[in-house]
Amino acid sequence: MTFRPLHDRVVVRRIDAEQKTKGGIIIPDTAQEKPVEGEIIAAGPGTLTEQGTLRALDVKAGDRVLFGKWSGTEVKIDGEDLMIMKESDLLGVITKA
Repeated sequence: MTFRPLHDRVVVRRIDAEQKTKGGIIIPDTAQEKPVEGEIIAAGPGTLTEQGTLRALDVKAGDRVLFGKWSGTEVKIDGEDLMIMKESDLLGVITKA
């Protein structure tokens, strides 16, 4: 199955959080928080401006992003847990220095 988000929506795959702390302590699954970092899997074409032109999204497939803890809608596509959210729910793009 393929899925193409509409308008200013993006499909995000959560990136798993670290299982250990920097000191080497293993964090059990029940104590871990949901990751707030993910990878864009697919992005919609953008939104229409008041002038009727299409404004493209600032993100694209493959970008690593940060988002709020309670952002988006969780869905299961082809057995994989993904999230669908609006571009405005994204807090920023992570780039390597």
